Amino acid sequence: MTGHGRFAPQTPALLRDAGRAIGGALVFSLPMLMTMEMWQLAYTVQAWRIAVLVAVAVPLLVGLSHVIGIGRRRKLAETAMDAFFAFGIAAFTSAVVLTALGVLAPGMSVDEIIGKIAIQSVPAAIGALLARSQLRSGADETLGDREETYAGELFLMMVGALFLGFNLAPTEEMILISYLMTEWHGIALMAISIAAMHGFVFAVEFKGGSELSQDTPWWSALLRFTLPGYAIAALISLFLLWVFGRTEGLAIEMVAMAVVVLAFPSAIGAAAARLIL
Repeated sequence: MTGHGRFAPQTPALLRDAGRAIGGALVFSLPMLMTMEMWQLAYTVQAWRIAVLVAVAVPLLVGLSHVIGIGRRRKLAETAMDAFFAFGIAAFTSAVVLTALGVLAPGMSVDEIIGKIAIQSVPAAIGALLARSQLRSGADETLGDREETYAGELFLMMVGALFLGFNLAPTEEMILISYLMTEWHGIALMAISIAAMHGFVFAVEFKGGSELSQDTPWWSALLRFTLPGYAIAALISLFLLWVFGRTEGLAIEMVAMAVVVLAFPSAIGAAAARLIL
């Protein structure tokens, strides 16, 4: 009876957490779950690239679990459990939605099914993990409290860049736009991206160990947040383009232009990470 008594109160909490995680997974991934280009990646992208994407996503989720400080838990084992729970919920949600939409059907190969679910599970897992802090009730509001650090802010920028860049990296438009642009267009887009990021840096008002006061000179925030954030967004953009096979057969100049194009939304995602995440 005692063991049952200890378990019973945890069951509603587990169901609540699962429900929140499913809701977060849907909010973050539904546009991609209903996008044909995302479905086709299971055909066009080599399985080992998808494996690399998942291999990168898992430690990123563990780090995100630590940074957002769900339940004030800091031990690696506990944050890892949060991350794997979120990824499991994301995979389940993706499988159910893709099946309901007819994207997954009998007769498909196991590799194709796993590929479609794995790709969709990455953004869905971010949403599932964040949902437990963002969709919390009033009694749980302290769960999301955390002490921000400079490294933590840069990490959130990386997650924000990955999330927003993930939405657009698989599309043909990224490569088409890079073909339409000249070098001057590329330079102008980089300047616009950095300026937009810098505006977000001051608008969001980073707190904790990275707080920016009104007396902070613009160049200090530029050097501490904006330029490192843009570099992170560009690296994430290059990684996503490579994973989705968008760099295949392109000259290095075109790859660089495609990175600049994708880095525009990725930079916005990085700068607005504290709002998105």
